[in-house]
Amino acid sequence: MSGLLDGKVVLINGGTQGVGGASARAAVREGAQVVVTGRRVDAGKRFAAELEELGGDVRFVQTDMADPQQARRSVTRTVEEFGRIDVPVQRRRDNHPRQPCSTPPRSCSTPHIAVNLRGPFFAMQAAAADMVERGTAGSIVNIISIAEHGGQGYLAPYVAAKAGLAGLTRNSAYAHRWDRIRINGLNIGWTESEGESQTQRSFHQADDDWATEAAKKVPMGKLGQPDEIAEMVVLLLSPRSGVVTGSVIDWDQIVIGGHD
Repeated sequence: MSGLLDGKVVLINGGTQGVGGASARAAVREGAQVVVTGRRVDAGKRFAAELEELGGDVRFVQTDMADPQQARRSVTRTVEEFGRIDVPVQRRRDNHPRQPCSTPPRSCSTPHIAVNLRGPFFAMQAAAADMVERGTAGSIVNIISIAEHGGQGYLAPYVAAKAGLAGLTRNSAYAHRWDRIRINGLNIGWTESEGESQTQRSFHQADDDWATEAAKKVPMGKLGQPDEIAEMVVLLLSPRSGVVTGSVIDWDQIVIGGHD
C-alpha cells in the first residue's frame, strides 16, 4: 500500500499502543495527518514524537473515552488542529472479566459500557456532524471484537458493549449513507498486543511465554498481529475499499457457526 490516505486527517481514539498504535503508524505511512488519544499524557506524547520522527504530522490529545464530553472533544480538538476530520478510528478496550450473575451495576456502566460503547457513540456523533456540516464524504472504522457474537461466559459486560457497538456501526452506516459517510467495523480475535499481555498476566496467571503457548492452540499457528489488523483498517478507511459500508468483518481465525 502506498499513499492510500494522502491528504486525510485521521483520528485514532485509543491510539498509543497495540492495534491503535499500529493503525496510527500505518496511517502515517500512508500519508495522513494523525491525532492519537489516550489517558496517559507521558506515553501519548512519547508515541506522537516517535511518529513524527517517522515523518508524520501527529498530535496527541489526552482523552478518557469513558467521559462523553472528552470523547466529543477528541473530535473538536482534531478539527482545531487540522481544520477538519476525515476518518476516525475507534479503538478502546476494557475487558476485565465479569460473569453475568456476578456483575455489579457499576460494572455495566463503567468502564465496560462507557469505554467500549458510549465513548465511541459520542465520538462518532461529533465526527459525522462535522462531515455533514462541511458536506464532505468520510469514513469511520470501529474496532470491535469477535466476542460480540457471544464471547466467553466471563466477559458479560464487555460482550454486551461490543455487541452494541456492532449494532451501532450498522445503524450509523445506514443513517449516514446519503451523506457519503462510510462506517464499518472489524471484529478482531485473539491478538498479540500489550493490552492482551497485561490481561493474560492479570487475570489468567500467564507467564512471559503466554503468546507462544497460545499460538499452538489456534489454526494458523500464531495470534493476530496489530500490524496486520492496521493494514485492514487503512484499507477500510481509504477509497480502495470502494462503496463498502455497514459491514462488520470478522477478522479472526475462528469461523463463527462452524463446529466439530
